[in-house]
Amino acid sequence: MLLNIHSYYSLRYGTLSIDQIVETLIAAKFERAVLTDINNSTGVLEFIKKCSEKGIQGLAGMEFRNGDEFLYFGIARNQLGFQELNILMTECNRDKRKLPAIAPAFNNAFVVYPFGKKKISQLRPNEFIGVKIEQLNRIVLEPRKNYERYVIWKPVTIKNSDENHKLHKQLRSIGRNILISQLKEKQVANRNETFVTKVVLLKAYKDFPEIIASTEKLLSQCSFDFNFKEIKNKQTFTGNRYDDKLLLEKYAMDGLQRRYGNKNKVARERVQEELSIIDNLNFSSYFLITDDICRYARSREFRYVGRGSGANSVVAYCLGITDVCPN
Repeated sequence: MLLNIHSYYSLRYGTLSIDQIVETLIAAKFERAVLTDINNSTGVLEFIKKCSEKGIQGLAGMEFRNGDEFLYFGIARNQLGFQELNILMTECNRDKRKLPAIAPAFNNAFVVYPFGKKKISQLRPNEFIGVKIEQLNRIVLEPRKNYERYVIWKPVTIKNSDENHKLHKQLRSIGRNILISQLKEKQVANRNETFVTKVVLLKAYKDFPEIIASTEKLLSQCSFDFNFKEIKNKQTFTGNRYDDKLLLEKYAMDGLQRRYGNKNKVARERVQEELSIIDNLNFSSYFLITDDICRYARSREFRYVGRGSGANSVVAYCLGITDVCPN
């Protein structure tokens, strides 16, 4: 029932670690919840993994803001929805433009607007309006049919303590580069943006069963299956290990001639020795993939520096991954 949780990945805003969130969700008897960090999804996979390990369902989302202006938050129905949310954020970052005040027509994600931001008649089928506990008295006289388009909105940003809210305010003042005393109300999370138990939350909405039902229905349509045990990185460059070995040898020998000429016996022996070690460790694909990135960078005249444990490799030097001769 918690659709709008912030972790400390909401930079200079959130105060809670993923572990703290998951532990509190379990203690508060929630079976599922959505992580919606501000303008990023950095903590989502960690959140989903740790929720799964503890037997609850973690879901993916993102909150969208232009500066201090809260626009809406999205909840991914599946991996495609998660992609849609990230594409919106990425494109705005890339183009250096503000987020749209009205969310795009997502195909695989739900959108929740804050109460008062949008009329029910303007909502798409996948859009809802979030109503906080303190806002319930403002919808009492509305037709009960309206409640089907409302969902429970209980943002979570801090732990239930004054000390934690003080930390939040310190982060906000750092983020705005102002004194704490200069912070405006809209720049700071409300003190009540804390965890409550599921029992307490449902009790607060007991006179609005339609809102509880619409929230549960939204969550029931969401899932995020991710195989955390399977290595997602590209395993080979050419399609098989043997061809990787041959291609790396060709690139290394071409680079050997370019770097050292044809008569440097010491360099040749070292290249051959390294190629043997690289093959035995099954690292040929690693060198080829890195080389491919560097080739692209050079084609675009991007500057780069090869670093790490492989930087003292003559093969890396011959490929052009590094530019410092290790001999």
